[in-house]
Amino acid sequence: MNIQTLKAIQTLIVIGVLIGTHFFTRNVVKSFLKKFRFTAQRRKLTIRIINLLLSITAIVFISAIWGVKQTDMVVFISSVMAVLGIAFVAQWSLLSNITAGLILFFNHPLKLGDHIKIIEKDFIIEGIVNDITFFFVHIKTENKERVSISNSIILQKTISIVPPQEESM
Repeated sequence: MNIQTLKAIQTLIVIGVLIGTHFFTRNVVKSFLKKFRFTAQRRKLTIRIINLLLSITAIVFISAIWGVKQTDMVVFISSVMAVLGIAFVAQWSLLSNITAGLILFFNHPLKLGDHIKIIEKDFIIEGIVNDITFFFVHIKTENKERVSISNSIILQKTISIVPPQEESM
């Protein structure tokens, strides 16, 4: 058997394991997060993040199979880490919205269905959180308007989450 054929078979095995792992982790994560009553949006985002990490792992294995030099891999990974580092600092970057979205997901009390007030200097945006994506938080106001605010702005502003008792007053 020639070396190229062996590498192709090993690559197919890695891809097969990746696909199997995707299905397995999706089912395990869904049942685990349902047990702890996470919202459907958070379950979906968690599965996306896990699938991304699994895909990156598969790419590393496939690169090793096909003989990519470790020094080349280190240069690539350090470049990606530099871009992510800039994303944490740069407020104008689209990457900052993605990282802010992850921060909102893991470490912010804001969730779908919450009635919130975003306190600005001159005006207040008030409504119900309709959707939280990688880039924007969508808010539905009392006038049925849909307001999209970038995730990095949400982290910078003062937000008041209105408890359900006050909402009915």
